[in-house]
Amino acid sequence: MVAFGRVLREAGLEVGPGRIADALAALDEVDLDRQDDVYWSLRATLVTRFEEIEPFDRAFSAWFLRTPTLPAVRTRANRLPRTRAGRGDPIRTGEQPTGGDRLELGWSATEVLRRRDFATMTPEEFAAARALMKRLATVRPRRQSRRLRSHPRGRRLDLRRLARRSLATGGEPIARSYRRPIDVSRRLVLLCDISGSMEAYTRGLLLYLHAAVGAGRAEVFAFGTRLTRLTGALRTRDPERALEAAAATVVDWASGTLIGASLKAFNDEWGRRSCSRGAVVVIVSDGWERQDPELVGREMARLARAAYAVVWVNPLKGNVEYEPLGAGMRAALPYVDRFLAGHNIASLEDLAEVLSAINRRHGA
Repeated sequence: MVAFGRVLREAGLEVGPGRIADALAALDEVDLDRQDDVYWSLRATLVTRFEEIEPFDRAFSAWFLRTPTLPAVRTRANRLPRTRAGRGDPIRTGEQPTGGDRLELGWSATEVLRRRDFATMTPEEFAAARALMKRLATVRPRRQSRRLRSHPRGRRLDLRRLARRSLATGGEPIARSYRRPIDVSRRLVLLCDISGSMEAYTRGLLLYLHAAVGAGRAEVFAFGTRLTRLTGALRTRDPERALEAAAATVVDWASGTLIGASLKAFNDEWGRRSCSRGAVVVIVSDGWERQDPELVGREMARLARAAYAVVWVNPLKGNVEYEPLGAGMRAALPYVDRFLAGHNIASLEDLAEVLSAINRRHGA
């Protein structure tokens, strides 16, 4: 499967360790002697976009079925044509395309913005992306509370309501009421790398962190050579003023990267305050460590023991040629539950989907 993942990356698919782990888990649940079961298990876990189906089929036939086929070649995606924008865009207006058998559609500004890399965005595009980020930042992982509420499919009798309703039937408990635990938001902790190697992505990611703080029940920290809490600075409603306050708070902006020392500072100070206990911790970093990578592994192990789940968001993973070969990234991966990209809004949508489904994946 690891070798097949390399074949898929050569074909242009974004396949990382997380998807390989999902594919192995899916193969454990099917009959490996059945070709259809193996095919659909791998396609469901390794293919995420429509354009990836054809190269996946070619790679599957060549690797598992030994069918002679031309080697898959990675090609750059063609840019969307910038024609017939605005009122002539049938995607915006909802009009059906007319004329001939050929389907001609205009470009969608929203779709282009979703796929635009943060490193190439202009200030105007960042301003247009705020609404999308604000919507994504409201997604929170959930957990079951100890408190109960009335529910028709509950399993516990609501004795107080049952006694109150029985007064109308002469004390006979005819109409039964039930309760079940309610779902509440789980604490979200975000640690963002603001070192020099992350400078191209810092603005876009900080806009997302600002929206996450505005949505509530989130703690935000920045780290380069030291750890800095940014939750208070990002509570300002205006994003630009919030970014200015964050820049004034951080003293090691665009400096070196000491991931292990920063994680140790977080575990020693904020871990003892139960900030990470039972929380979902999202680390946004490219994984470049200047000092001891073994310290990264030890502190990640401490963090994983306290947190409910650990998600690592790496903007470099948006490149199909990326592999986690850095010593710091390799030391952290064994303690990461999900490894995601974070280079554009579409990757933040993947993060929101993971956060909303993380309880089901952990069986809670």
